[in-house]
Amino acid sequence: MRFLGNIEARIDAKGRAFLPSTFRKVLQASGSESLVLRKDIFQPCLVLYPESVWNEQMDALRARLNRYNARHQRIFRQFVSEVELVTLDGNGRFLIPKRYLSMTEIQQDVKFIGMGDTIEIWSDVKVEASQMGSDEFGKALEEIMAEALPTAEIK
Repeated sequence: MRFLGNIEARIDAKGRAFLPSTFRKVLQASGSESLVLRKDIFQPCLVLYPESVWNEQMDALRARLNRYNARHQRIFRQFVSEVELVTLDGNGRFLIPKRYLSMTEIQQDVKFIGMGDTIEIWSDVKVEASQMGSDEFGKALEEIMAEALPTAEIK
């Protein structure tokens, strides 16, 4: 399952958004219908997880945490309790709770950004501030890709 690209959209007065059709098609092709919505841990955006991807993330985290460590239990509790189960209505809409709109400063105009196995939902204002300039992006990508290759393979 691969969500790619970014799509501009609007949230209605009731806090509902249409999941872009390109992303709905990816969900349908994978057989996924249930979604999990969570505020991102690091960024001021929301993340939509197909239920299967969410379950993998939850299992990976649980595997790294000790049930008998109080701090680990608090981390896991916070990770799993701050989510909303999302169901698309017949028109492909879903409700974004007011608390999430407030946390991310989402008003009406949003961008849905495909992040591979998840979809981010950004305020159109906040997403601009989170982007690198093209020169900075190019240099950062060059550094990361050079680090990933053994020295003998770099040409």
